[in-house]
This record gives sequence, C-alpha cells and structure tokens, in this order.
Amino acid sequence: MSLRPYSAEEPGHDVAESGPPGVAPITPEGGEVHGERRSSIRRGLEVFAQNRLALVGIGIVVFFVLFCFVGPLVYPTDQVTANLAISNEPPSSRHWLGTDPTGYDQLGRLMYGGQASLEVGIAAALLATVFGTLYGAVSGYVGGALDGVLMRLVDGLLAVPALFLLLVLSTIYSPGPGVMILLIAALSWLGAARLIRGEALSLRVREYVQAVRLMGGSHTRAVVRHIAPNAIGTVVVFASFTVADSILTLSFLGYLGLGLQPPQTDWGGMLSTATNYINSGYWWLLYPPGLAIVLVAIAFNFMGDALRDAFEVRLQRR
Repeated sequence: MSLRPYSAEEPGHDVAESGPPGVAPITPEGGEVHGERRSSIRRGLEVFAQNRLALVGIGIVVFFVLFCFVGPLVYPTDQVTANLAISNEPPSSRHWLGTDPTGYDQLGRLMYGGQASLEVGIAAALLATVFGTLYGAVSGYVGGALDGVLMRLVDGLLAVPALFLLLVLSTIYSPGPGVMILLIAALSWLGAARLIRGEALSLRVREYVQAVRLMGGSHTRAVVRHIAPNAIGTVVVFASFTVADSILTLSFLGYLGLGLQPPQTDWGGMLSTATNYINSGYWWLLYPPGLAIVLVAIAFNFMGDALRDAFEVRLQRR
C-alpha cells in the first residue's frame, strides 16, 4: 500500500479557518497562525527600529542605568557620612563634579540618587500597570452592574486631585522607597484600568473568548490567557509612559522636600537642595540632576511613542 502525505484540502482534516481579506487566519484554539504572528512581530520591530528617536531613547536609558548602577563600582564614594569641611567645593581632580552643602561627592550623589529615581519609577510603573490591567480586564470582561461599580470607583478616584492626595499621603507616611512605590502606583493605575477596560469590551466578543466559555473554561482563564495578552500593545505603551511620569512625580515630591529623606536622596531632592544656592554660582548642584531628570523622562516618552507606532502596525496587519 502506497503512502502519500496528507493534503490540507482533503475532507476530514481540520484546517485553519480563513477570515476576510486582511485578517489573519485563526486556529481552532483561537490563536493566530504562527507564521503570521512572527511576521507581525517582525514588522513591529522593524517599525520600532526605524524610529531614530526611539533608538536615542534606548541609548539614554541604557547610559543612565549603567551610570547609576555600574558607575559606583568605578567611582566609589561615601554617600552615608557627611563632611561639612569640604562642603560646596567646585569640581576638581578629587571630586569630579564638586561637592554638595553636606560634603557629599556630587557625582557619586548623582549616581546614588539616580538609583532611587529609576528603581521607584520603574517599580511603580510596573505595579500600576499590572494592577490596572487586571482591574480593567475584569471590569470589561464581566460587564453589567459590576463593570458599572468598578468604573464609578475609578471615576471617583480620578475626580480627586492626584497631586493633593499624593502630598497628603507622603506627609502622613514615612517616605521610604517602598512607600513611594506604593503611593505613586496607587495613583497611576487608574489610567491603565480605563484603557484596558475599553480593550476588554471589544475582545470579549471575539470568537476565541466565546470558545473558552463554550468549552467550560473559567472566567479567570479567559481574562488571564486571552483578554490581557491581546491588549499587550496598550499595556506596554502605557507602562513606558508611566515610568517617565513616576520619575517626574518622585522628583516633584523630592523638590518639595516630601520625597526620600537623608541620607537617601533622588534627583528631585538634589534639585531642592540646589535651589538654596542658585545665586551663589554653584552650578554643579543644579544642572546635573535637572538634566538627568529631563533626559530620562524624554527617553521613555520617545520609547513609548515608538512602541505605540509598532503595535499599531501589528494591529493593522491582523
């Protein structure tokens, strides 16, 4: 008996269903065909790589990560013990960027403060994105009365001035890094919840989500395995912008003296100290932390814009 390979067109064999022109075919499980998925991801990466500002943003972020976390190994300084005898010294071979009013080496202080700014900004953005994504996905997927209650809660929190609430909370609680992460994340997840809720409302009527229900799958599986992953473009873009916003928020609180307390510091706290010496000619206290805040915030915004363009291209190919 001769053997011959299966033909995808023969009756009795499951094949990927074809959709309308311009829509990727769907497998019986509801996922994209792997070839189309790889093609869309490749196209998205190409669009991202073609954005020169995004590449500049990546370069800036990588530079500051290396500067803040690897720099202290190359340029070690004491950022715990103050030395008033060498306060406000100008840049020299001993202190490359001078010293601050308490005698800390300013370059080492910039590295140390950058660690706190980046850690708090990234951690707060991730926490806010994860919680907001799950909250919005559940609200949009379930719908009905529960959706109304959850969204009214979000609307009520958005009605409260976030800056005022953040100032009150940072005054009540001791502003350590962990507390600052929770405070900033608690006010940043609302935007993610509203965005993902809108995505979930459109995704819950898709065939693969309906198939999960018909096959007896749990609601948790539908949300975690289908709703949230298919909104990944919105999630990633929101997270990139939120990192920049979190760093700016921490810097603002530090500038007002409500951020991390000495000997801990962040770039905003360094700016707050520098304002007392603006007219004294101590430029090394003011410009380095201010420039670092601006560059990092702009870098993450560049990356967010490029990611949004990349995911829009992927969606157009679906």
